[in-house]
Amino acid sequence: MTTPAPAHALTTTRVLRSEWHKLWTVRSTWITVLTAAALLLGVGLLMGATYTSDGGDSDVDTVVLTLYGSQLGGIALAVLGILVTAGEYATGMIRATLTAVPRRLPVLWAKAAVYTTVVFAVSFPTALPTFLTAQFFLSDTDQAASLTDDGVLAAIAGNAAGVTLLGLIALGLGAGLRSVPGAIGAFVGGVLIVPEILGMLPYEAMDTAVRYFPTQAAGALGSATPLPGAASPGAALLALLLWAAAALAVPALLLKRRDV
Repeated sequence: MTTPAPAHALTTTRVLRSEWHKLWTVRSTWITVLTAAALLLGVGLLMGATYTSDGGDSDVDTVVLTLYGSQLGGIALAVLGILVTAGEYATGMIRATLTAVPRRLPVLWAKAAVYTTVVFAVSFPTALPTFLTAQFFLSDTDQAASLTDDGVLAAIAGNAAGVTLLGLIALGLGAGLRSVPGAIGAFVGGVLIVPEILGMLPYEAMDTAVRYFPTQAAGALGSATPLPGAASPGAALLALLLWAAAALAVPALLLKRRDV
């Protein structure tokens, strides 16, 4: 017969529960989550309602077109990821957290697990009705599509996975830099801007490398049709997973080697 854990025992479930409560008891979580959902839905409806077949977007993948808002919503969710980690350093609450969990690493893993669950659970259910509602306006255009078309449902799920993994990278940056402004600057500059600059260099090897950078890989995941010069969905997902793992590995090492 299994003996129940003592009331004061530290378990994985209790660390996860603690991080869950911390996430939802701050106003910034609700603001960023609702903002991200509103941007995804609002931009999707705008794109659908204003689209015409003789416009300049006829060559854009229909899932990409209807989920344009995920680019803006993803930035809001990335900021949330930074606040989950760096925000605790800014308020000083991290001292109490690491005192309660002296092994330290379970805190980082719990934050990452809770954040990943929440962001995907918000992104995918919001993307589905956004696509379907936008298709109400696109039904008589060359962008008409349905969930049963080849690659559409996978692209919607890929869009949500891409947003989630980009946010997880931001969470890792926040944990490593321990500064909200610094992590936001690193995410915008290093993840969003630097790949665009590198992509303009006239080197074929650079073009090949850039397609596996986070934002480019996320774009490949969220398209129902292969994008020219982009990685395959499988390779893009693997690249994003590796970027997220690297972003979390650095703060994990620092947590073991550095004081709070």
